[in-house]
Amino acid sequence: MKTFQAYWVEELEDGSFKQSIIKRKISDLPDNEVLIQVHYAGLNYKDALSSTGNKGITRQYPHTPGVDASGIIVTDKTGKFNKGEKVIVTSYDLGMNTSGGFAEYICVPASWVVPLPKGLSLREAMVLGTGAYTAGLALYKMEMCGQQPEMGKILVTGATGGVGSHAVEILTKAGYEVIAVTGKPKAAVYLKSLGATEIISRDDANDKSKRALMRPKWAGAIDTVGGDILATALKACNRNGNVAACGLVISPKLETTVFPFILNGVNLLGIDSAETPMSIRLEVWKRLANRWKSTQLEQICNPIELENLQKSINLMLKGEHVGRTVVSFA
Repeated sequence: MKTFQAYWVEELEDGSFKQSIIKRKISDLPDNEVLIQVHYAGLNYKDALSSTGNKGITRQYPHTPGVDASGIIVTDKTGKFNKGEKVIVTSYDLGMNTSGGFAEYICVPASWVVPLPKGLSLREAMVLGTGAYTAGLALYKMEMCGQQPEMGKILVTGATGGVGSHAVEILTKAGYEVIAVTGKPKAAVYLKSLGATEIISRDDANDKSKRALMRPKWAGAIDTVGGDILATALKACNRNGNVAACGLVISPKLETTVFPFILNGVNLLGIDSAETPMSIRLEVWKRLANRWKSTQLEQICNPIELENLQKSINLMLKGEHVGRTVVSFA
């Protein structure tokens, strides 16, 4: 039986967790419909948490994390995909409770698999990964609700993060002017290189006056942090604008009133990138491969081999991680 390398996290008797690289058998994988040979996998913060034994992410160990993977079809019991076809799998339960992308093979339901869109390589798809997909889905839903560039500038909170950085660049590609929010003054050059036209501090995006409404400052927002900054994004949004919520770094709580909604017609849009209907998922990936495609994928890509994954995870957990780490099996 063919064996393959996999990053492996196991729970020890004393309650601690051990990380290692082991050999597994294809038969050890979940009995799902599609077997994929992984060429690339992207590192996300959720993967780093899973590697530490976070039971809020992964319920049972031993386990292989990795919520983003790209590769080629080996077998498909449904006949939907052809052997050798290039595909992407992101989100759903991959890397959470289903054996994930930090291994040379994954086995997943056919309903999770996205054909690699024309215009993207397997490596580029993993530089984009869940972060770019989430940002793209946010803009897609905003535009479905009427958002257009001529309505005005879009606020992006947590702009130097994975989703935030992609949001700044995607919005710029789509013709929007972007106000980027960051707590890192030295990040101005980076954010402007992505296309941001205005950069403000977290304090400037966090109204503490407790007012129900503010003078409009932007026409919409993609919020990655939650809490009072999300509340501010809503009450300072212009009429009929859209605010997409996709994060809770500051807080999962939202303290606001109904006034932004019933007086200004503002829409609060929830962004669930994990269980998006496939028709929408395909459309967002198509746009990421074409009209929204980043021109800086190689600049932000940090390619590593599986043997160096733990070092990158440790840096991410310390807040010292830079760029987008992509594990290469190719």
